[in-house]
Amino acid sequence: MPLTRTRPFRPLGSLLPRILGLAPLPARPPLPTLPSFPAFPALPSKMAGLSVALLKATALELTILAGHLLLYPSGITQERRATPVQPPPGAPRLPADGRPPVLLLHGFIDNRSVFVLLRRTLAQHGGRRVESLNYSPLTCDIRGAAELLGRHIEELCERTGHTRVDVVGHSLGGLIARYYAQRLGGDTRIRTLVTLGTPHAGTRVVPLANAHPIVRQMRPGSDVIEELKEPAPGCRTQFVSFWSDLDQIMDPLETACVDHPDLTAQNVRVTGIGHLALPVHPAVANGIRQALDLANPGADAKSAPGGLTVA
Repeated sequence: MPLTRTRPFRPLGSLLPRILGLAPLPARPPLPTLPSFPAFPALPSKMAGLSVALLKATALELTILAGHLLLYPSGITQERRATPVQPPPGAPRLPADGRPPVLLLHGFIDNRSVFVLLRRTLAQHGGRRVESLNYSPLTCDIRGAAELLGRHIEELCERTGHTRVDVVGHSLGGLIARYYAQRLGGDTRIRTLVTLGTPHAGTRVVPLANAHPIVRQMRPGSDVIEELKEPAPGCRTQFVSFWSDLDQIMDPLETACVDHPDLTAQNVRVTGIGHLALPVHPAVANGIRQALDLANPGADAKSAPGGLTVA
């Protein structure tokens, strides 16, 4: 069978003008070449890890905030304190528990409900008497709040038979307790002061909040902060400060550390959580309990200048 000559295949689009008797279509100009985008540098592994940790910490903060808003109404009123039954006259007085009671002091625009989990941990595992104090949300002066704290501690010592107490203060609460211990002679009453995310050197966060006078007192360079920098020779209170590397309320982060030549203090770094999680996180609660069980919790600062770490 003879071979037939085959014609090259032409697409139908190229034959239409000839079939219809039209002029051939003009050739289309080539599409312009798009410029290539520069390659984005890969994030360093350390920065990427920090971003993931920050996202986790932020999610935890939002969860804690939602739960705390639900519990907030339960802590608005002051805690009820039962009057102890007095022994009959002449009866032998039982010795008080060797460990001092613990007083919890909340932060700015908050109340005692923030300590629900911490209080349970201290009571169950430490076997201590634990109480909390609400100061008014209308408080406008750290000095006035410190005087109120002093009166309450005197009353607590009278009720329990102890001469000294331990105090755990979150955020502003820690600053109020420190002012009482360092400036108002409260070191005779406070044995150990544990602070959680407290701006000991002042914080610059949220400049628009300066309209509130107590926020202005928490700024670097305020009269209160400058007073706390003054000498405090012979201060008997032991300080333990828990500070977080992801605390967005502390600016700079190091402001949550106690740094004073006359104070015996240990700074404990907490990793991976934010400001609201400090009084809630189980690892922090365990660290607080251990600190309160020590006779001299601030003495370890000399042997470990960098402080301890809670993960």
